[in-house]
Amino acid sequence: MPELPEVETTVAGLRQVLEGETISRAETRRDGLRWPFPPDLRQRLTGAQVTSLSRRAKYGLIHTDRDDTLIFHLGMSGRWRVDPEGIEKHDHFVLETASGRSAALNDPRRFGSLDIVQREEVDQYKAFVSMGPEPLSDDFNAASLKASLKGRAAPIKAMLLNQNIVAGLGNIYVCEALHMAGISPTNAAGKIGKPRLEKLVPAIKDVLAAAIKAGGSTLRDFAAPDGELGYFARDWLVYGREGEACHCGAKVKRRIDSGRSTFYCSKCQR
Repeated sequence: MPELPEVETTVAGLRQVLEGETISRAETRRDGLRWPFPPDLRQRLTGAQVTSLSRRAKYGLIHTDRDDTLIFHLGMSGRWRVDPEGIEKHDHFVLETASGRSAALNDPRRFGSLDIVQREEVDQYKAFVSMGPEPLSDDFNAASLKASLKGRAAPIKAMLLNQNIVAGLGNIYVCEALHMAGISPTNAAGKIGKPRLEKLVPAIKDVLAAAIKAGGSTLRDFAAPDGELGYFARDWLVYGREGEACHCGAKVKRRIDSGRSTFYCSKCQR
């Protein structure tokens, strides 16, 4: 599944194509993805000018001069294709601009979503209403994380994946950040002291920033809008490296937690 850095990379790619452009055509090529497309989607987008693009957690936001915001989620396998030579079977939604550019939302598994809301309603959007702070924002710090984890007996990894604690973190980057901070993924979240959280928060920010700079990770189905794959996977310290040597010399281990693989080093992470 595309995680925060992949969505940030997608938004940056779409920004170069759509920002400041007038949408001349919005085509829905099926009834919906994970849920039905809004019935007035095409009407609200056609003729609108894209004023800006942004990201919230793992969602991309396309804002228009009609005070509407198109909210997209890439699901398990979604990606935007910029200026495609032709429309493919799994291009389920297409935007065309007055200047002749186009972007097609391709989603073979159809676990993604598209919605449109008034801009002032974005914060109250069903997926955002209970979300925690953005991990790259100043609102996410050791003190705020400590408060959110107070009394929590669940493992720290599970808590970091909880979108109500911090928005947008996914399995890959949580594994990497915990390793960088030297924290075992199984530690009870509420018992981790502030000094250790003061190492964890910068680790989270650093690993996300590095992944964004690298264009995300090369996931099975993900590519940026220009077709390029991310290269952060080359820098993974533990994720996907079961049985390989950690930098300390010990072997990277893998365990299954709630159906997800957790990669860690039992020597480095305590």
